[in-house]
Amino acid sequence: MRAPPLRWIRPEDPPEAFPDPALALSDPDGLLAVGGDLSPARLLYAYRHGIFPWYHGDQPILWWSPDPRAVLIPTDMHLSRSLRHRYARGGFDVTFDTAFAEVMSACAGPRAGQSEGDTWISPAMKAAYGELHRLGHAHSIEIWMQGGLVGGLYGIGMGRVFFGESMFSRKADASKLALACLAQQLSAWGYALIDCQVHSAHLESLGSTLTPRTDFLALLARHCGEPGRTSPWHFDAGNPPT
Repeated sequence: MRAPPLRWIRPEDPPEAFPDPALALSDPDGLLAVGGDLSPARLLYAYRHGIFPWYHGDQPILWWSPDPRAVLIPTDMHLSRSLRHRYARGGFDVTFDTAFAEVMSACAGPRAGQSEGDTWISPAMKAAYGELHRLGHAHSIEIWMQGGLVGGLYGIGMGRVFFGESMFSRKADASKLALACLAQQLSAWGYALIDCQVHSAHLESLGSTLTPRTDFLALLARHCGEPGRTSPWHFDAGNPPT
């Protein structure tokens, strides 16, 4: 059977112009639509319906809804013995929502095997998610050592769901610590799930599982409308990862 053509979205189209996620391509997995803009209304509508943007700066905006979806239940976060020991030794500080722009810039930095500028976190993406942070929807988790930012992550909070976007480490296990602290805090707040978007061995080792898209969308319909945590977020230092 021939795949349906991709939906092209114009910037002037309403946020709800996305097609049904069930129409996403299987190759490449989850590609659903092209175009539109990165306005807060469109981004929030997209996340609530299991859709996220991912594209390089020389491409039009590409919107994705992969099947299955990588999901982490906050209470299912797996911590290795070495990571528990690293946390117990201390020597670092954890904050939420104190350096959002710096975390995004660090996530946009080159990874192993990448050249400078080879990132999907473009200036347009930084501006769009920075605006969501200003509006109280986007959040960052920061790991500090000796006053320097050594790891962190950022994403979108909606209802009792956190949609993870990207993480980084400048010291061993710093991004894992950021995710562990986030999972512990979200668990304490009664959040239902962390969206990890796509599978990776790294995320699987931390407790993420694959969920069929239909089940994931049902979870979003249930939990995105529930009361969430108001912004800015704060980490409860008396509630460390266990």
